[in-house]
Amino acid sequence: MSEQITVGVGAGAKYLGVDRVIDLGPLHPSAHGAYRLRLTVTPELVITKAEPLVGHLHRGAEKLFEVRDYRQVLTLANRHDWLSAFCNELAVALAVERMTGMDVPARAQWLRALLCELNRLMAHMVFLTPLAPNAAMHREGVQALMEEASGGRIHFMFNRIGGLREDVPAGWTGRVAEFLSTVDTEALGIDFGRLEGLGVLPKEDAEAFGVTGPIGRASGVDFDLRRDDPLPAYETLGFTPIIRHEGDAAARVRCLVDEVDASVELARRCLENLPGGAVNLRLPKAIKAPEGSVYTRVEAPLGTSGVHLSSRGEKTPWRLKLRTPSFNNVQALSALLPGTEVDDLPGVLSSFAVIVGDIDK
Repeated sequence: MSEQITVGVGAGAKYLGVDRVIDLGPLHPSAHGAYRLRLTVTPELVITKAEPLVGHLHRGAEKLFEVRDYRQVLTLANRHDWLSAFCNELAVALAVERMTGMDVPARAQWLRALLCELNRLMAHMVFLTPLAPNAAMHREGVQALMEEASGGRIHFMFNRIGGLREDVPAGWTGRVAEFLSTVDTEALGIDFGRLEGLGVLPKEDAEAFGVTGPIGRASGVDFDLRRDDPLPAYETLGFTPIIRHEGDAAARVRCLVDEVDASVELARRCLENLPGGAVNLRLPKAIKAPEGSVYTRVEAPLGTSGVHLSSRGEKTPWRLKLRTPSFNNVQALSALLPGTEVDDLPGVLSSFAVIVGDIDK
């Protein structure tokens, strides 16, 4: 066993001949939030061990939920993954609606599916922008549409218990259709060749860590809640997930690109099937979920976003536990980084989308 020493990033060459333990982070410009990667690197600059270290944000969202009523909980649920705000809200709203037996209007169900796909398109474009600067243009376009509908640019706060806050503005659906016609993933110009074979995550490791979303599907994990546990609108749409089996950085990026195309198609079909009518229910001033528990989940941009709600019949939850995709996904870095050369690390990490607020929930 070779000798190991711990050094900071940028330490000199006097340690050649021994393995080095390097802390990358916790403040790193390529990361959505503060987390550290503790890397063991050989003298030939090959990573032999990787340990993701989280817990820097100390958000404590789950405990904050317990002292707020269900309407207020949506405001916090919106924030742990700041690129998937609409989907986060929806997962909590679904939990309360199922516990109380609410029948959400059909127009709200279809608008929720449409807005989920727009939210997914926006989030994927954020992660594709470092690899394809043109993606920023599409991100800005869809973000403007989300802002027009909800009034919020980042924290949308558009879901309500029983539906949506209000209907979308007049002419909005036409502007959505016009924007969707401009999305061209072939024009992004991503160089997949330099990513092929890097950071391979085998299917068995992805399943062992509970990896979901495009990262899991790039490794052959055939699981997508839009097909496997669909919301009412998705049952009609008949979605088929995109599965790849290479498990490398190129496959992960290709999954993001292909899912953008899939979201464009799903959003178009939502517009075609969008019914009229109300978008919410008239509710009492205080919402009280009956005593019991329920688990709901949605397919957020990065994977399975679940909510386990336990109630004692009061207007605040007794317990509200989040199952967030980034919490599971980031642990897979310990399986896919060993064997990667340090020079290839930026390419591998650029293909591995996580939101740190979703980890330190």
